[in-house]
Order: sequence, then C-alpha cells, then structure tokens
Amino acid sequence: MKLVHLIVGSALLMGAGMSQARTRLTPEQRLEKITAGRTAGKPVNCIYLRDIRSTEIIDRTAIAYTTNNGTVYVNRPSGASFLDDDDILVTNTFGSQLCSIDIVQLVDRSTRFPSGSLGLSEFVPYPKPPKVKAAS
Repeated sequence: MKLVHLIVGSALLMGAGMSQARTRLTPEQRLEKITAGRTAGKPVNCIYLRDIRSTEIIDRTAIAYTTNNGTVYVNRPSGASFLDDDDILVTNTFGSQLCSIDIVQLVDRSTRFPSGSLGLSEFVPYPKPPKVKAAS
C-alpha cells in the first residue's frame, strides 16, 4: 500500500513540474500580461521616485515600474540583453526623479556581485483602464 502512495505521489509531482514548464511565459508574453487591457501613452523622460510602488525586471526585455496610481511605466533600455529577472536592480539617483539619462546597476541575487549596468531609455506609460460604469 505504501508503494502505491509513493508511486501516485511521484506521478503527481512530475505532472506538476511538467505543467509549470509548459506554462512558462516568454519575456514578451510577461510584458503583455503586465500591460494587458492598457493602452500605451506618450513616452516621458522621467518619473517621480516617490510614485514608484514596485519594479519588475522582464528578462532581457524591459523594466516595468508600477506607480501608486496603477500606471505601469515600461522602460526598454538599449542594453536590455543584460537584464536578468533574477538580478537585483540598484538605482542611484541624485534628485527626485528617475530619468532616461540615469544608469542602473544589476547585482546577482545569489553571489551579490555586480552583473552589469545599463542606461535607461524613455518610459512608456500604460495607465489603468478607466472603470466601466454599470448600466442603470
């Protein structure tokens, strides 16, 4: 009986691993998911640091900055090939804004060694879609 439980448990674990491997999104698909239902606005050169709620690195593609009002700013730096979604993003700024002329460093999460740096580009805003009012 224990052998049956072991075999069934192993099969379930293998199936879970396989389904995770199949559902892994490409970087462009991850970016599409982040901006789903939103329309790109006019690119801007700077965003206020105080407004940034979270930052997400999209592997070898972009950096997505989500602000307090729900707008997602997508930055596709020219050196995006250095972006690794497992790295830590270190930003040194000298003002109240993060701008397209700023340089960000990447630090390997496991070794804590620098793994590269890159210059930011323009920030493309993807505002939250307006709420649809229910029909009366």
